[in-house]
Amino acid sequence: MYHVKEAFYTLQGEGAQAGRASVFCRFSGCNLWSGREADRASAKCSFCDTDFIGTDGINGGRFNTPSELAEHIKALWPTPAEKATPYVVFTGGEPLLQLDTPLIALLHSDGFEVAVETNGTVVPPPGIDWLCVSPKSTNPLVVTCGDELKLVFPQSSAPPTQFANLDFKHFFLQPMDHGIAQKNHETVQATTAYCMANPQWRLSLQTHKIAGFE
Repeated sequence: MYHVKEAFYTLQGEGAQAGRASVFCRFSGCNLWSGREADRASAKCSFCDTDFIGTDGINGGRFNTPSELAEHIKALWPTPAEKATPYVVFTGGEPLLQLDTPLIALLHSDGFEVAVETNGTVVPPPGIDWLCVSPKSTNPLVVTCGDELKLVFPQSSAPPTQFANLDFKHFFLQPMDHGIAQKNHETVQATTAYCMANPQWRLSLQTHKIAGFE
């Protein structure tokens, strides 16, 4: 059974695929934090800004089989969408706790490209078309290659230099969202300065928050 917090059609807001039409499927649960505020201070990742508890979000629910969830995702993609390859982004929480080969295969058979946004602590199944890894604090990475490494910045225990030699096509720094306008502005400035001084890294902004879409 798959537990999905929410699923919706939008534009990708971050990283190398920013602006691309996408179905987002957010799985419930994570291996680095329970999702409850009472546990945040002691969590392996303490700065997450996402609600991934339960199955009560938009188009969320429990799906007994890969075909049920694949059909649910397929129904969210607009029809017709000429000259556009259907694209689904699995995220969380930690999507690799649930995403599996049968689901990927069914989505491929429906013409979808399959993307994943993971914390990199769980081995991915084969067949993923776009793999984005976002390291969190001191948690050891088991995924050290892929399409995109997107590091929330700054993390004192996870500096960019720690990941610069890994085998990724794209390297992004994304300013941490503190929820405080002045602090966010300062963090964006610091992230920009780091990218300018270290041009291997590119700036990733959360354009969905800036533009006001999901």
